[in-house]
Amino acid sequence: MTGSRVVALGHYQPAKVLTNEDLAAMVDTNDEWIRSRVGIKTRHIAGPEEPVDELAFQAAGKALANAGLSPDDIDLVLVATSTAIDRSPNMAARVAAKLGMSSAPALMDINVVCSGFTHALATADHAIRSGSATRALVIGSDKMTEITDWTDRTTCVLTGDGAGAAVVEASEEPGIGPVLWGSVPEMGHVVRIEGTPPVFAQEGQSVYRWTTSQLPALARKACEKAGITPEELAGVVLHQANLRIIEPLANKIGAVNAVVARDVVDSGNTSAGSIPMALSKLVERGEIPSGAAVLLFGFGGNLSYAGQVIRCP
Repeated sequence: MTGSRVVALGHYQPAKVLTNEDLAAMVDTNDEWIRSRVGIKTRHIAGPEEPVDELAFQAAGKALANAGLSPDDIDLVLVATSTAIDRSPNMAARVAAKLGMSSAPALMDINVVCSGFTHALATADHAIRSGSATRALVIGSDKMTEITDWTDRTTCVLTGDGAGAAVVEASEEPGIGPVLWGSVPEMGHVVRIEGTPPVFAQEGQSVYRWTTSQLPALARKACEKAGITPEELAGVVLHQANLRIIEPLANKIGAVNAVVARDVVDSGNTSAGSIPMALSKLVERGEIPSGAAVLLFGFGGNLSYAGQVIRCP
């Protein structure tokens, strides 16, 4: 085998929905202010009975079912998350246990915040290409509302909870393109999850300026590494941070024929869960045909970024 491909996807969101009107009763804000600044209408909120690993488990089960596979068909589990409170067992181990895996899979958590899923997907691709794994379960899962300061109207309007998962397996024809990844370490302070208990905070204007000015060229370079032009993309799934960031980015990339994921409107910013969840929904609705080229590009905490072009399952 010379590569790997995504063969199935799945996603999960908690049932409870928090509207902009609900937020207006909690903090000094309103629907018009939120929509005009971040483009979000609603977000899903997990209860105490839904920790991060439960969200990941639910998404993973759906991805496996969609692939027609059993948990024991998997030999690598990667969970991208930045909201795992427990250090050990890690979230990958908890998910494997919940799924009843007895195949002795390798288990790793990856914390690159909002670009965690695309980092994890690249890691799975590398492991499969090297022969270290044959089939991987790659999950992005975050419970952002657990680390949200509900008195800060600039951040509490952003966050939601959810998870998305992908099944990745060896393939004769590569279906996951080369990753473009990197960071801006000296600007890591502009997105933070710090303290005890940990709290999410960010310098919104710094993030906005960096993403809208620097990321279009990086996204085009990810396409170049995959050997395609932006015009050939059928889909663009960026980290669902803020509609005011997503729409200008999609335009500047030049993907004029692509469906652009806008799941942030209904789901808010779910950090590592945002890309796989948005992609899973697009595929479930049949908005991107099987085999079509899709750009995935994550960015955020640490001002880390990772992007690759995949073939839609």
